[in-house]
Amino acid sequence: MLDYDIEKAGLRDIGELHRLEKEIFELDAWPWIDLFITLVMPGFIRLKAVAGGKMVGFVAGDTRRRGGLGWIVTLGVSETCRRQGVGHALLLRCEELMNTRLVRLSVRRSNLGALRLYEQAGYHLLDTWKNYYNGGEDALILEKVVLPKNHP
Repeated sequence: MLDYDIEKAGLRDIGELHRLEKEIFELDAWPWIDLFITLVMPGFIRLKAVAGGKMVGFVAGDTRRRGGLGWIVTLGVSETCRRQGVGHALLLRCEELMNTRLVRLSVRRSNLGALRLYEQAGYHLLDTWKNYYNGGEDALILEKVVLPKNHP
């Protein structure tokens, strides 16, 4: 079993995050400017999973939307660390810190591992965005109803 910690991520992590993005997302890896914005923009939750002193996973959640809606803008785990609970732990911790009533995210239709993770975490299909990803693949928009910490 992988020994890892979940920690807050910040601007000092941009190099490691860029490396991880390119490793995980290849065609859809964010450029430096998008990573920079994600790491400094107010209203974002940013968490990293660290194992052996190396970033092996990252998640960011956007809480700036109205109506109690949060958006998981990215979640990824290094290939060698998948199926060991890292993605699930990052997702649940981000949801908790977002403290919103609804959480949405997008995922490539072909990303079966991620779809399985999100289904197990309680997400359901809300919509399909045609030709969203590079290469023309559709995005599945998933949603989860969560009870924020301050819910009665």
